[in-house]
Amino acid sequence: MDTLDAFNTAIQSRYPSALTLHHLIQRRAFSFCEEQNIAGDNPNAGSAQDPEKNDASLSSFLSTLVPVALLALVFITLFLLLRRKFKRNYEPRTFLGSLRPQERSPALPNGLLNWFGTFSKVPDSFVLNHQSLDGFLLLRYLKVACATCLVGCFITWPVLFPVNITGKGGLKQLNLLTFGNVVDKNRYYAHVFIAWIFLGFVFYMVARESIYYVNLRQAYLLSPLYSSRMSSRTVLFTSVPKEYLNEGLLRRMFGKGLKNLWIANDCEEIEKLVEERDKVAMKLETAETKLIKLANANRLKSMKKGGQNNGPLGSADEANGESGSMAAKWVPTKKRPTHRLKPIIGKKVDTINWCRSELERLIPKVDALQATHRAGNGKFIPSVFVEFHSQSEAQSAFQSLTHHHALHMSPRFIGVNPEEVIWKNLKINWASRVVRNILTIAFVVLLIVFWSIPVGFVGILSNIQSLITLAPWLNWLTKIPPVIFGVVQGLLPAVLLAVLMALLPIILRMSARLAGEPSLAAIELRTQNAYFGFQVVQVFLITTLTSAASASVTSILCKPMDAPNLLATNLPKASNFYISYFVLQGLTISSGALLGIAGLIIFRLLGKFLDTTPRKMYKRWSTLSALGWGTVFPVYTNLTVIAITYSIIAPLVLGFATIGLYLIYLAYRYNLLFVFNSHIDTKGLVYPRALQQTTTGAYLAIVCLIGLFGIKAAPGPIILMVVFLIFVVLFHLALNSAMEPLLQFLPKSLEAEEESLLAAEDGVVAPNSSSTDKGSHVATTGLNSSTDSPRKDLGPAPHKKPNFITKFLRPDLYTDYHTLRRLVPRGFADITYDPVVERDAYYHPSIASQTPLLWVPRDSMGVSRQECHHSGKVIPMTDEGAGFDDKGKLTWDQETARPPIWQEKIYY
Repeated sequence: MDTLDAFNTAIQSRYPSALTLHHLIQRRAFSFCEEQNIAGDNPNAGSAQDPEKNDASLSSFLSTLVPVALLALVFITLFLLLRRKFKRNYEPRTFLGSLRPQERSPALPNGLLNWFGTFSKVPDSFVLNHQSLDGFLLLRYLKVACATCLVGCFITWPVLFPVNITGKGGLKQLNLLTFGNVVDKNRYYAHVFIAWIFLGFVFYMVARESIYYVNLRQAYLLSPLYSSRMSSRTVLFTSVPKEYLNEGLLRRMFGKGLKNLWIANDCEEIEKLVEERDKVAMKLETAETKLIKLANANRLKSMKKGGQNNGPLGSADEANGESGSMAAKWVPTKKRPTHRLKPIIGKKVDTINWCRSELERLIPKVDALQATHRAGNGKFIPSVFVEFHSQSEAQSAFQSLTHHHALHMSPRFIGVNPEEVIWKNLKINWASRVVRNILTIAFVVLLIVFWSIPVGFVGILSNIQSLITLAPWLNWLTKIPPVIFGVVQGLLPAVLLAVLMALLPIILRMSARLAGEPSLAAIELRTQNAYFGFQVVQVFLITTLTSAASASVTSILCKPMDAPNLLATNLPKASNFYISYFVLQGLTISSGALLGIAGLIIFRLLGKFLDTTPRKMYKRWSTLSALGWGTVFPVYTNLTVIAITYSIIAPLVLGFATIGLYLIYLAYRYNLLFVFNSHIDTKGLVYPRALQQTTTGAYLAIVCLIGLFGIKAAPGPIILMVVFLIFVVLFHLALNSAMEPLLQFLPKSLEAEEESLLAAEDGVVAPNSSSTDKGSHVATTGLNSSTDSPRKDLGPAPHKKPNFITKFLRPDLYTDYHTLRRLVPRGFADITYDPVVERDAYYHPSIASQTPLLWVPRDSMGVSRQECHHSGKVIPMTDEGAGFDDKGKLTWDQETARPPIWQEKIYY
């Protein structure tokens, strides 16, 4: 008891408030020590005397693998069966009419398994050519992470497995394969040199992929498809001084290269009016649809009772008759759609008539304000969009120091899509931006550090019985009725944890928005950094340390002086959790992502009950799911970091990481090719950030090894690892210094070279191509046109085909700009702009917003025709492309999927 008394005194002196909890732990720890007959000279203090009986690492792994594998098998089976029936949910990109033909993927066979051959033949570059650069690079990251772990297996297993197995540490089962089983200090040199080789390989892969990305980025941004877009030659300047919010001054500053400019306006008033106009318009559309559906339903009831059908579509004279006269034949006045102007106590009015009168007031008012803002008579805010005549001139302005005062006309952004702009953040000045940045960073750091508090509370709820044992004063909880107690302990924690994890990405994106980021792409990049920090700290480090500590806590309480040795033994054992974790992630994420059961249920059930108008039906049908790059990349970057961190102290993790990441890659490959769409374009910048974050695993592995060698008092290995750490830090700094400018800017040399290459290619027109425009050399609408094979229109490959080793070791030569420009989309779309679109491109959406076209279903009695005629005097309305089937069910033309409200996508 001498040791425990000393420990008790120390706790009381430093943490008096923890006394009660300490006594509880002390009593249980002392009882445990006595039960285990722990002696002062027992080398196995704190552990069971028979390791074979106590080591359950293999059985724990199998107990995880079996149920998870069964669940994955069920998911895959359901996917194979449901895929054939619900093509809208599992293959929408193969046929959806809202996509351009060149955006669609090749159709898959409808068999149970025969589709896999076609799926495997579609290259990853198809995503680059037909969807987005970000999606292509997500697949590449998963492949690179998988390949890195596989090579790690080949490097570590042949050496470290024999060294660890024969380490004479007395561990059994899976723990036999870890660093903790090695006793002889001289054997640690094997871990040192293998760490040098593998972690050096990790840094080489980061450097190689950084070179690949830079060359691909340059090829993509300089391609005719992108360089001819308006956004490629438009620069956003924020924090612009008030005196520079002047068109004449800005034109003198940027010279003849300037084509158009848009000084951002304070649009609070017009924005509210536009929102009100659109809200009333949609209310009118819903009411008109309800009225037409009621009329049609009453007609069907009349026919069932033996009544007469009202005949074919009403005549023009009937349509021009008194408003509502056609509907009155089938719908009594008291059954027409109504609403109250204020909830409960407000006056009840006829919805259709009220909406028409409101729109008569709002539409002219909105049009007048829009004209005022276009004329430059609005209140300016400190942001300016400047469009140049060419991409080269825009890059020159972007790379130049624009203002002589610090933080003025900065930060600058190029390639911002108008649809991604966060307009409210454009009014933030430089001082406010600095303060917001500091506060949001501090908030995110605190959130990451203290996130374990709400999660810990949820964990306590899930184990109330144990909590009552530790704190008997909570015994009153046992008096709760068993049913309620079961819900509180079983269901409630799961729901709360799901809500917490769902809220986190929302909170991180909100903090990025509050920081003043001006675009959705910038928000995703900031969220990526924050979410990765959360993943590493909460999902990895805290879990690892608590797992190792919890395995040693009672032993440390019994013999505190043995704490270093106990932690050194149990830290590698924590890898068993991550072996199970990779099994869980690989099987459940991949199978769950393929099945997408939540999306299927939401699409089918909610659509059935909530889609009450043709517009809602069309939007649900045509809108594809999209990935949030800022929260997708960090999850798999963290998995890679975990694998690299444990690569030396528990090499078996690399094998399961390889399998898990490959299964996840296959699932995302299918979804990106056939299911998902891309709504936010970061120009691939998520990829180099993910690569940089991957090096966290190498640094953690080095620091962990240095700590373990220090605990084991092995000076030689410590010195060698410190030397290696210094080397990789210097290498990493040099790499970042070389790559950073290339991640932001486009080089002048390649701009000139691309122009000459395009001029040469204009004389080599592919067969069956009638295009002569530089920006559309060859249409790439088919499968064969987007493979990795050289394309005829680009002439011969710039290099002879190298062998695998040469290509791997020389990315600067064999994945250079000239090679990768052959992969980027060419002739994907004809980039031309309507004069109105070009004029309004970078105005606030409320300034450019047009009065919406209302869309109602057509009926056979002529009600819709009359409603369109009378409502059309106030706001455009049509009944084309939607109607009713024989049972009165609302339908629309899904074959063409180009209803009246369809708008062609504009490639800004």
